[in-house]
Amino acid sequence: MARDDGGAGNILLAFILGAVGGAAVALLYAPASGRETRERLAERADEARARAAEAAARGREAFNQGRETLTTAIERGREAYQQARRENV
Repeated sequence: MARDDGGAGNILLAFILGAVGGAAVALLYAPASGRETRERLAERADEARARAAEAAARGREAFNQGRETLTTAIERGREAYQQARRENV
């Protein structure tokens, strides 16, 4: 039986670590002053937070939609089962 070792999570972690490493190298070779770099980093952090919040909201919406679909399917299954029982009695 195949095991799922969280491949998507590992890929995401590798991507994040690569991005952080790339950002660190970019900072070391940046021609901008420290103040400019800090301001740019603050702006990028704010943008990243906004994108993360938006992605989380989309994820919650997708989860809720999936939950509603599953709930509806279960309810329809119960109704079909009860109707079949009544017809066979």
